[in-house]
This record gives sequence, structure tokens and C-alpha cells, in this order.
Amino acid sequence: MSAVAVQGGSFGELLRSWRQRRRVSQLDLGIEADVSARHISFLETGRSRPSREMVMKLAEELDVPLRHRNALLVAAGFAPVYPEREVRAPEMSVVRQALEKILAGHEPYPAVVVDAAWNLVAANAAAAMFMEGVPDELLAEPVNVLRLSLHPKAMGGRLLNLAEVRAHLLYRLRRQAEVSGDGRLAELHDELAAYTYPGVDLNVAHVPGPGDILVPLRIAAGDRVLSMFTTIATFGTPVDVTLSELAIETFWPNDEETAAAFATS
Repeated sequence: MSAVAVQGGSFGELLRSWRQRRRVSQLDLGIEADVSARHISFLETGRSRPSREMVMKLAEELDVPLRHRNALLVAAGFAPVYPEREVRAPEMSVVRQALEKILAGHEPYPAVVVDAAWNLVAANAAAAMFMEGVPDELLAEPVNVLRLSLHPKAMGGRLLNLAEVRAHLLYRLRRQAEVSGDGRLAELHDELAAYTYPGVDLNVAHVPGPGDILVPLRIAAGDRVLSMFTTIATFGTPVDVTLSELAIETFWPNDEETAAAFATS
């Protein structure tokens, strides 16, 4: 898999890359931004220079991530406007408090917080189940949640429905890489896709049954099978790069047996 590079280049090159990535024509973008398609063309070829307001407007219409909106501004000759604070920064105290409440409130079920590259930012105590028996090299910082999920020496070796979970995660990661323009995700996709699992048929397709509503994670845990599904939440209306890239993934029991197992653990 390869991802279109959007991090460097002139403003026009970056604008064209994001427009093509969003599959939007110059005419459609011009209509949404209330300018002519000719003006969009001039911006992309460098014949016209955008105002800061126009950069912000075009980035909004193309749903460009905040990190790359800063890059567009810099390429156009303006200072970036979106700060990027560390989660541990004093200004992020309300965010940390919110995350801590969400993680603790989800007990006894697992919950994790990840960044844009799916690196682990925080987790509750129940999430320790995902680290059990995992080699130290996979737990070295930064710990990558998707790598833990699919590595054959981690959760990949415990998933009883590995083929279908793997297909779903790789598809989601590929789409995320395409939409975000993040080359790190493209590299991670290629790494995970190259993992091998002797004796496992990865071409098995899941055919939904009449009672299915989603594909669960079916994890071997000793003599038990834990069946879970996940939900992912993000912060609304962020104006900080770090905050815009945080996601909270919560795991929920998919059957009564799994719920009972967590309740007694």
C-alpha cells in the first residue's frame, strides 16, 4: 500500500493533493468555497496566492485534519494557527480528567486511548488483558494497539476469528491512511498485512447469519472464550492538533458469558 505524500510541497501542490484525495473537482470545490473553478486552478498552479482566510476556508471544505491545515498555512506563507500540546501539558488538564473518568467508568471492561497512529496514550486496568504474555519488544514505547491486536505473538495468536478481524482492521487502517494523508498509517498497514499465521486461512470470509449484528472479537482466555465488540469516540470541535487526533476505544461484552467473566475477574 502507498499513500499520497501531502506533508511537503507548495501550497498549490498540497491543495491539489487534498482535493484529489477527497475526490472533489475544481468546480465543486469552487462552488463550496464561493470562488470560481478558475481561481482554484490558479491557486493550484501558483498563479494566485491565497489569503489566510481562503486557506482556512478551503481546508474546512476539504475536511483537512488540523495537523495538515497548519501545513497548508505554512506553505501559503502564514503562521500555523492550531497548537499541538502534549496530553501531559497543564492546559490539557480538563482533557486528562475527562479521559480518566471515561476509562475508570468503563470498568470492568477494557478501554484505551490512542493517538492518530494508534499508539497507546492511556488505558484502564481491565485493558491489561491485552498485554498478557506479550513479548517485551512489543510493549516498548510507543505501544501500538493495532500491532498488539494482530501480531502473532500478541492478540493475533489468541483471536479465534483472526481472519475476519484482521480483514476488518486492515481495511479500516487503509481507509484511515487514505483519508488522513498520514504516511505512518500506510507503513503500519503494510507491516501488519505482512504478518504470517501458520495454519490459519486468512481468506475465510465471514458470512453474516440471521442473528448477527456485528463481527465480534473472539479471544481465547484460558479455558474461556471472550466475545467483545468495540466503539470508538472522539472529542467534538477540537482546535488543538493533539486533541483532534485522540480516540477512545471501549470494549463491550457481546454475550452474557463474557459479561459474567469480566464481572468476576
